[in-house]
Amino acid sequence: MADKTERIMQTISKELSITYKQIQNVIELLEGGNTVPFIARYRKEQTGALDEVQIRDISEKWQYIQNLEARKEEVIRLIEEQGKLTPELKKEISEALKLQKVEDLYRPYKQKRRTKATVAKEKGLEPLAAWMKEQPSNGTLEEKAAAFINEEKEVLTAQDAIDGAKDILAEWISDEPSHRQWIRDLTFRKGKIAASAKDEEKDEKNVYEMYYTYEEPILKIVPHRVLALNRGEKEGVLRVTVEAPAEEILMQLQKRELKNPRTAVKDTYIEAIEDAYKRLIEPSIEREIRKELSEKADDRAIHIFSENLRNLLLQPPLKGRIVLGVDPAYRTGCKLAAVDETGKVLEIGVIYPHPPVNKSREAKQKLSDIIKRFKVELIAIGNGTASRETEQFVADLIEELKADLSYIIVNEAGASVYSASDLAREEFPDFQVEERSAVSIARRLQDPLAELVKIDPKSVGVGQYQHDVAQKKLNESLTFVVETVVNQVGVNVNTASSSLLQYVAGLSKSVAQNIVKQRDEIGKFDDRKQLKKIPRLGAKTYEQCIGFLRISGGKHPLDSTGIHPESYKETEELLRMLGLSLKDLGSDKLREGISSLNLKEAAEKIGMGELTLKDICDSLVRPGRDPRDEVAKPLLKKGVLKLEDLETGMELQGTVRNVVDFGAFVDIGVKQDGLVHISKLKNSYVKHPLDVVSVGDVVTVWVDSVDRQKGRVALTMVGN
Repeated sequence: MADKTERIMQTISKELSITYKQIQNVIELLEGGNTVPFIARYRKEQTGALDEVQIRDISEKWQYIQNLEARKEEVIRLIEEQGKLTPELKKEISEALKLQKVEDLYRPYKQKRRTKATVAKEKGLEPLAAWMKEQPSNGTLEEKAAAFINEEKEVLTAQDAIDGAKDILAEWISDEPSHRQWIRDLTFRKGKIAASAKDEEKDEKNVYEMYYTYEEPILKIVPHRVLALNRGEKEGVLRVTVEAPAEEILMQLQKRELKNPRTAVKDTYIEAIEDAYKRLIEPSIEREIRKELSEKADDRAIHIFSENLRNLLLQPPLKGRIVLGVDPAYRTGCKLAAVDETGKVLEIGVIYPHPPVNKSREAKQKLSDIIKRFKVELIAIGNGTASRETEQFVADLIEELKADLSYIIVNEAGASVYSASDLAREEFPDFQVEERSAVSIARRLQDPLAELVKIDPKSVGVGQYQHDVAQKKLNESLTFVVETVVNQVGVNVNTASSSLLQYVAGLSKSVAQNIVKQRDEIGKFDDRKQLKKIPRLGAKTYEQCIGFLRISGGKHPLDSTGIHPESYKETEELLRMLGLSLKDLGSDKLREGISSLNLKEAAEKIGMGELTLKDICDSLVRPGRDPRDEVAKPLLKKGVLKLEDLETGMELQGTVRNVVDFGAFVDIGVKQDGLVHISKLKNSYVKHPLDVVSVGDVVTVWVDSVDRQKGRVALTMVGN
């Protein structure tokens, strides 16, 4: 068992280019019930400062290889039970590095459903097929086959016997693992993906028009086109096939199989080879290739969605601002929600500035009143229906009021999902759905992370084909992103909702609710130790979560930092070495002391790792550090821009709303986001848009072209 574990770790080390010792330590920590964020932040000495993504990669590889090893053992056992396991076959299965190879090797021994070959075997024709397999030079096939005529078994003629034996031979050929591997590889290298129109009437908006007559080499097809073809096929619009280099495959298959070119069974053997490929190998290889392409496309789409979500969650909070959230609409009116600096709702209202009601004057009066009464500094407008008309209305009002007031368009994706949820009903039982949505729009500007964690990550509107990819894998990946960001930022235990707390390392949904419940009953926590009394928050959970939970203004100054309580003693020892105390947190004196420190010597003296000490020093210098503060603030506006105002070459500033395989969508303040194609992101080659831009980036763009009829804007980030 120890040898097997060592072999698995060596494999992971080689695949991920991470040292064996790091792999070993990470796996020991994971097996010991430690969470990924905790290991990444507080066990850097053991891991060599691996980040969350690397630790998760190790965990996933460990799981995959363990499953692979379990499958190998199962396959070896099943073949052994049939009495067909040879030392060579056992060695080949044991050394296989991929599940596909194991399944290929097992295929000849697998219990099959009733096939043409099984029917032929029941008729006693296996010996004839075995004779043909030997490719004899003497005798004739017809004479040999005549001996197998059997009316009882419905083998009425020699040709019946030959046909049955040919079915058995075809299955043997198709089950040969080495054939399947090279045919799969050759099809990947030289095959094509082809699509044609199956039912154009189902494609009312001509979304799939470019695929009605389409083909592309398998090697060159990009992930988003694979997903588009899959969706078109699923909707019944397209017919999608894999076109293999069949002639070349059949020629090579004949060379491999036909060892005796003068055999008496040559013509029939060639027919069996063709039948094996066309009927048995080609369809299953096509399925395998489509599956592999889809899995790779899924992984790419999930990766892009995850990166976009990470950047969205890391958008800087606009702290200390009184915000007015506006959920725009035509007939039902624009719902308003004024919230104070902490997100507490001050007032709810509705205005009707747009058709069909057109109460513009009353709307201006009501909005002005709310702005003046609550000293609103910022207006957050949702980007849904009637967004641009509302933007124009707000911009006109700002100009009239001459107030120190700005507005911003907020991506409201998921706000309606949250508003109709049990969570929102619990938070605002007396509000209508749209009123809750207006609150959510305002709050997601004040603190995007705290508000967006209340929404199913799939609903935040920064993905592509998110409903087409493997949902379990997507959910796991997005949840991992949210957990990583929440723990990197840290959580104020006295203000956080249970939605936010449940993403903290080690905390479950029920424990998060218990924390909020206790806080409501006893008031604010003033010491991290108090959390030990929370129901179901045991010693292990406390160890995992406590470093990520912050208490501002509590009894112990270090409770407001990312320093884990397990290191408080060493931290105080460090301060004594510098001639300072806990009162000096964040001071210039402390900054100067730490900058002159020899970390290696200090770590040895205190008795802790250098990497951990470095993190402690960073926390002491900037005790309230929020990594989001280092990100560029969102673009605030006072005026509005129309599509008609745009001219080719015009320079603008915009916010990146979404990043996809082929480019980035940028909000420049007109109705539709403009597209910066991947070729226009930089003067040099760009492998993927994510290498250049991220969701939330404020970028300078130039108008490349405007299609006013279709409402489309093409942008470039390459200056004139």
